[in-house]
Amino acid sequence: MDILYLSASDVARVGLSMADLIAVVEDAFLQKGQGRVEMPPKPGIHTQPDAFIHAMPAYIPGLRAAGMKWVSGYPDNHKRGLPYITGLMILNDPETGIPLSVMDCTWVTAKRTGAATGVAAKYLARRDAKTVGILGCGVQGRSNLEALKGVLPGLRRAVAYDVVKANRDRFVAEMAAACQMEVAGVDTPREAVLGSDVVVTAGPILKHPTPVIEADWLKPGVFVCPLDFDSYLTPGAFRAADRLYTDDTTQQRYYREVGYFRETPEPQGDLGEVVAGLKPGRGRDDERTISINLGLALEDVAVGIRVYERAVAQGIGQRLPL
Repeated sequence: MDILYLSASDVARVGLSMADLIAVVEDAFLQKGQGRVEMPPKPGIHTQPDAFIHAMPAYIPGLRAAGMKWVSGYPDNHKRGLPYITGLMILNDPETGIPLSVMDCTWVTAKRTGAATGVAAKYLARRDAKTVGILGCGVQGRSNLEALKGVLPGLRRAVAYDVVKANRDRFVAEMAAACQMEVAGVDTPREAVLGSDVVVTAGPILKHPTPVIEADWLKPGVFVCPLDFDSYLTPGAFRAADRLYTDDTTQQRYYREVGYFRETPEPQGDLGEVVAGLKPGRGRDDERTISINLGLALEDVAVGIRVYERAVAQGIGQRLPL
């Protein structure tokens, strides 16, 4: 018995496009909405304030995919020249339980998060959205803009904010070229939100945040996707939503029990239910819609099995004995 080890460069070299990833993640949410995914809430340990190391298991029978991501997020890593998110994914044979592959999860985490936002925007954003506000110009800001450009072809302009001005300026230069669109940097969160048709917040996840986005910053018809829990949006901003969803209601309740989302209203449903047609997507053009995307193991496992299959077909990676 052996496993296929895939480094970060191996995973990227497999060549899955963002369009591929959005299709894979949308199918995973469809199967979740149909009750065909096993995914317990992710347990974790916390060795530093606002840091986490989480176990994220999932089984998707329709994809013959079973596995777990062991992922960490350390907000102060940038001070050491290290990435915020690191970790590994393990895939298992669903018939025998034997490990098939161990791979770096940094690329998968970044891309599947953007893909999930793309899926949410497909159902909850206005089709004619033209401007997106990005708050947090790291890896997630990049992948989210890439995904949104793919599902909202009318996007013409991005407005970017980051607490570190150098990160913002680098984002503006790189993403304008990568996405072939206007990208402007601003100095305050308010400037990134006012007038935007889509808003993505991608800062660090904080247990005791000081959110700044108020309800009156959100224009009628806006779609908001907070990736950092309630770190940027005030309780009033959440309450201003005409449709408030999350990617998984069970996991959001779990996070509420351990101290997050203390004043956030209860979501009306989850993204899987929307994709499966069990809950409505956007109704009117003037509705404010929010999808709280916590980040789910089903996304990682769905993308991970595709990475593994392509790596095997292309002869990428290193075989290691168990």
